[in-house]
Amino acid sequence: MGFDIREDHMNFKRLSTALVCALGFAAPAFAQSVIDHPECVAPANPGGGFDLTCRVAQTGLAPHVSSPVQVNFMPGGIGAVAFNQFNTNRADDGSAIVAFSTGSLLNIITGKYGAFDENSVRWVATAGADFGAVVVRADSDYKNLKDVMDDLSSDPQSVVVGAGGSVGSQDWMKGALLMREAGGTPMQMRYVAFDGGGDAIAALLGGSIEVYTGDVGEMVPYLESGDMRILAVLSPERLDAPFDQIPTAKEQGYNVEWTILRGFYMGGKTSDEDYKKWVDAFNAAYGTEEFAKIQHDKGLLPLNMSGEELSASIEERMKTLREIATEAGLVQ
Repeated sequence: MGFDIREDHMNFKRLSTALVCALGFAAPAFAQSVIDHPECVAPANPGGGFDLTCRVAQTGLAPHVSSPVQVNFMPGGIGAVAFNQFNTNRADDGSAIVAFSTGSLLNIITGKYGAFDENSVRWVATAGADFGAVVVRADSDYKNLKDVMDDLSSDPQSVVVGAGGSVGSQDWMKGALLMREAGGTPMQMRYVAFDGGGDAIAALLGGSIEVYTGDVGEMVPYLESGDMRILAVLSPERLDAPFDQIPTAKEQGYNVEWTILRGFYMGGKTSDEDYKKWVDAFNAAYGTEEFAKIQHDKGLLPLNMSGEELSASIEERMKTLREIATEAGLVQ
């Protein structure tokens, strides 16, 4: 399951190549967006995928906004606290964007964000795409994905799986798909939920869990330090360096795929003027090699969408996710 974004990626590559050719070697003459005290809210504790998403905005938008983007954290309910804040007392806040992922969309569908839905906010832009990953500590007895799958098949309760999301979240879904591929059911999985990827990573390093069903992008610093190993990426095909040596689950014989869209939304009552400032800033960044490098360094595929294009894409993705959630028994 998951979204196959290869066609989107090829379209982006053709578009970006044409843009570079048109511009030659001249730097694009984009005006800065004047945003008072720009802020990116990561709706979890530091260290996870939402943090990574906001760092892309903080660094990538630096040349394109009038002031540095401040990253702040608003943990709670895997994004529910922030989603409710930006639908109530910060619904018209033109200075702030909030990080979201495919998991956030799934939480909307399963009712974890309350009465508000995808039409309650304004979808601004993407940071790129990420992919699920099966992660263990560097000194784990699990040397490859087959080792994990064999244990899930023979004795599911012997494998302690954990991630930054409750039952029904996207991180749970990754584990559930692995469990199903091992011949069992999702409810047989021994799963520990944490409030964000940072907490789950700490638990993995501390030995409280054995397998982390996280995302590729957030693993970069831990792979560089040698603290963790990725047994499989849940992408359609192998990723570019620095992840090109990591096999996919599919090439190891397991039909499990999970693509994560990462991006930003604003409150639904944000003015058109404020909304356009952020959209323009992202569009300016998308046309630069610097932004592409930031995405690459964070393990993200440059799937760049903003404004109306992103809103239309969200609408289509929500339809697909509702079908997946219904099949998994998460919604009626």
